[in-house]
Amino acid sequence: MKNEITIIQPDDFHLHLRDGEMLKFVLPYSAKIFKRAMIMPNLNPPVITLDDAQNYKNRILGYLPKDCDFEPLMTIYLTENHSPADIEKFAESGLITAVKLYPSNATTNSHFGVGNFDKIIPVLEKMAEVNLPLSIHGEIAEAGVDAFDKEKIFVDKILDKKLRKIKNLRIVLEHITTKESVDFVFENENTVATITPQHLVMNRNAIFDGGINPHNYCLPILKHERHRQALLEAIKRPSNKLFLGTDSAPHPKHAKENSCGCAGIFSAFAALPLYAEAFEEAGASDNFENFCSKNGAEFYGLPQNTGKITLVRENWTAPNEFLVNETTSIVPIRAGKNIAWSVKL
Repeated sequence: MKNEITIIQPDDFHLHLRDGEMLKFVLPYSAKIFKRAMIMPNLNPPVITLDDAQNYKNRILGYLPKDCDFEPLMTIYLTENHSPADIEKFAESGLITAVKLYPSNATTNSHFGVGNFDKIIPVLEKMAEVNLPLSIHGEIAEAGVDAFDKEKIFVDKILDKKLRKIKNLRIVLEHITTKESVDFVFENENTVATITPQHLVMNRNAIFDGGINPHNYCLPILKHERHRQALLEAIKRPSNKLFLGTDSAPHPKHAKENSCGCAGIFSAFAALPLYAEAFEEAGASDNFENFCSKNGAEFYGLPQNTGKITLVRENWTAPNEFLVNETTSIVPIRAGKNIAWSVKL
């Protein structure tokens, strides 16, 4: 890659902003880089109604600077209690960009999610009918399943055997981490995927960096190096199937560093430079702008952004932690370590 890269301003199609004081703190890191972001609905309680989504959007907009044109794209947290009539309302509202499927107990605040996939088939059929995309956290949540196999088994057991058979259902398989997911996405016409920076630049060894490192623990969990290499090979392929979704997911340091640490990696402050590192490693510079700025907008039927953003090859050190307030801090991705690219603001 060159020493300076200018691309169309990107969008982040998978972002956790949390709520309250945490929302206020982390929002600017995304808003100054990305024009739009798909906001995940797994608050506690979750975003399950149009009123929930509108109120959450209002809270996000309320923390933006007046001169900032960042646009939050809202999602609904799918439950077994939603009906086809609800889906029609979501589609007609103009507020909802996608519906998010969390398998029950698969990840953070997913206990309201779906346990019986057969029960939601009529809802998914209605989504296909009204052209509302389904965003999926693709991991099985069954007891006894190896943590490193949960995505593969979900693809085999749920995605391939059940969801794929719903005609015209547009599926976004979020934060893919395995060769099996890559293969599924490229083999199925109505399926696309997001990839995170952490799964492109780290493998599962990072969980044990300097001992057990809870700040590199996320879900889906980091995988074997062969799967990271499969992701790097995937971004080399000229295709509109893959696009940017950071899955930036902040948790307070004290919630990560305890006997039952939370899953999630805060990457918003450095996501674009880390993607640049990964695309350089993969030799995929020709696909960088499409991945960051074009493919996601095309899939969701959004206009292409008109602004530009420039990255420069310039080493800098990620902060050891970010202070949210006097009692709360966040330890980010690559804390205290070098990052090879920076955004020119």
